[in-house]
Amino acid sequence: MVFLSKAAGEQESEEPLHVASRLHAFNRFELKYLVPVDQAAEIRDELAERMDTDPHSPVGGYGVWSLYYDSPQLRFYWEKIEGLKFRRKLRIRHYGNLDGVTDDSMVCVEIKQRVNRVTQKRRIMLPYGVARQLCDDREMPEHSPKESAFIQEVLALVVEANLRPTAITGYQREALVGREADTGLRVTFDRRVRGRDRDFHFGTLTPENRFTIPPHLSVMEIKVNERTPTWITDLAARRNLNLVRISKYVQSIEAFGLAPRSVFHANEADCPPPTPSEELPLEQRPAQHDASLKVGAQ
Repeated sequence: MVFLSKAAGEQESEEPLHVASRLHAFNRFELKYLVPVDQAAEIRDELAERMDTDPHSPVGGYGVWSLYYDSPQLRFYWEKIEGLKFRRKLRIRHYGNLDGVTDDSMVCVEIKQRVNRVTQKRRIMLPYGVARQLCDDREMPEHSPKESAFIQEVLALVVEANLRPTAITGYQREALVGREADTGLRVTFDRRVRGRDRDFHFGTLTPENRFTIPPHLSVMEIKVNERTPTWITDLAARRNLNLVRISKYVQSIEAFGLAPRSVFHANEADCPPPTPSEELPLEQRPAQHDASLKVGAQ
């Protein structure tokens, strides 16, 4: 297992295309919330007073697309549902739009794993065609000695668990990063969360994507290296944000009927779209509009 060291206080970015080394790794804690899109915009603007926009996050955000691999028995899905203290997922991830994706487009082959409460990610950048040869065809790509342990771990995982493409997820992400004392802080807002259970090539011309989380909701994630700053937990409490147990991969598996719906599933009935009055600007809403700030699956 390979973990690369990083300088103290170094800010991790989820946009790997600007990282010098092909191999990249980091650990962190994650807190997730389901937030109506309009309120997410308000929270983002409030956070911007104390955080910076991620330099790799343009206005309106950027696309994140992931091809998840699982066994025929959905081993990784059930490990998540059962809450194993150590669990892993394998995925190929592309950042940006899917228009013009070719075998030469750079992607990440990534193992995301959970060890108790800590999320760990290890990934390597490869051309898309090479990544599919590794994960689909089980062919060892050319690599440096430094990359050997991770490549071999991916290959062993694919072979031993008989992994195969299982689901694709995609969403539009806006990201902010902490400044000064909060350099280990990262907050993301993912909206238009969708996916499919077929046509597993990123370059599919007419993919049959469907929303896997109601489109009026976004997933807000607070990600920290060590501790969550007090001011951001105060913000969450003031806005009545409720922590949710949600996984975009699990959401896709259940949305397409590949497994029964679980406690992780966000049901449309539990998260109704806003009423017409709630869609008005804040200053035009009725006095009781504060009640609409309460979000999250019950």
